[in-house]
Amino acid sequence: KDLAELEEKAEENLLMLCEEKERQQEKLCELKREVLLKEREQKLEEALDKQMEVLSPLVSVLERFKEQYKSFAVSLDATRHKLPIKNIHIEGDMPTYLDELQKQLTITQELLEEVMPSYSEESAKASSILKDLKEVSQKLDKELRRSFAQVQKLSYEVSKEVSLHNQSICEENHGLDVVKHWYFN
Repeated sequence: KDLAELEEKAEENLLMLCEEKERQQEKLCELKREVLLKEREQKLEEALDKQMEVLSPLVSVLERFKEQYKSFAVSLDATRHKLPIKNIHIEGDMPTYLDELQKQLTITQELLEEVMPSYSEESAKASSILKDLKEVSQKLDKELRRSFAQVQKLSYEVSKEVSLHNQSICEENHGLDVVKHWYFN
């Protein structure tokens, strides 16, 4: 009876120790996680400090750049409707010059339209001829491939026949037993 009671107590103690061990292991894992997190945070803080050291002098440059960019954008917006004209002498005022230029461009366009139809007809003819030429060349290519394959096959057959003919002549001249030793050991 005492032994059974002692065994029960020992089992209970063993269960309690196992549970305590599991709790301690969980606590250990949690502490390890916390330590790793703190180390990672410390490394990130060090990297951030280094970045701050390197980038802090650039803040003033960035501010200057923003101001210059804003003034550039304002001046660009103000002058975007006027195209700069360099090395061109314009007699009179700009609107008159632009009107005259528009007339000349219209005349040039009309002349090009008169000339272009004849070229477009010629290019259409050339295009159809090129298409026909392409089709003919593709047909010739197919025929040449087929002919080449036939020539290769014929060449193979001729070589085979010549080889067999020479073999039969050698067998007649030297005898079948001698020729066997040439081909087979």
